[in-house]
Amino acid sequence: MSELLLSLNKAKAWTVHAVTASGVILALLALLAVLDGRPQTCLLWLGLALLVDGLDGTLARKFDVKGVLPHFDGVTLDLVIDYLTYVFIPAIFVYRFVPLPDYTLLPAVGLILLSSLFCFCNVNMKSQDNYFVGFPAAWNVVVVYLYLLDFVPWLSFATILLLAGLTLTRMKFLHPFRVRQFMPLNIAVTLVWMLACLALILRYPSQPIWLLAIWLSASAYFVGICLWRSAREWFSADE
Repeated sequence: MSELLLSLNKAKAWTVHAVTASGVILALLALLAVLDGRPQTCLLWLGLALLVDGLDGTLARKFDVKGVLPHFDGVTLDLVIDYLTYVFIPAIFVYRFVPLPDYTLLPAVGLILLSSLFCFCNVNMKSQDNYFVGFPAAWNVVVVYLYLLDFVPWLSFATILLLAGLTLTRMKFLHPFRVRQFMPLNIAVTLVWMLACLALILRYPSQPIWLLAIWLSASAYFVGICLWRSAREWFSADE
């Protein structure tokens, strides 16, 4: 009976790894969409990869994947795929679809790639309460704003500079599936944001005001939470 249970647990653990590994196929599909000149399709594949990434960690903890399969490093697997879907393909997306000022395109793309390496290699990238410390290289989210809101080139470039710079700071960024405080609300707002984002991508270039309002309101919530959590630390340090 114990051997059967062990085999079952291993099967569950490998299934979780398979879910994580599916992200590399989604990355391939997103890259092919870029090469085919289909930005909306690329964003949809990246969105699906983001959803998978949000679920696989929860599944890994639930089924104790690390304990059941100690010889296979799921964290490394996750990081490799995350760099593809969070950073590399969004950087190519910027190169292909986001207008930037003259002579800034390659520097901007290079900055995205290089600053993200620091984030992925930073052993202190998470706070004790599971906030990200510094901008967490979520360029897959950033490119959605740059594309849907169609910023003027200099504003897009300034946004990239700002976020790359925030990678090196101690500003806190919300992880909606790991931060326990306000978790139900955080997850609910995340789902609203994702659904609104999906609708805007599918309807693009049509952008109903009510839909934009929902999307931007959810975005404002995330910005507010990040500033609130960061300010708590700033003020406590001054005491």
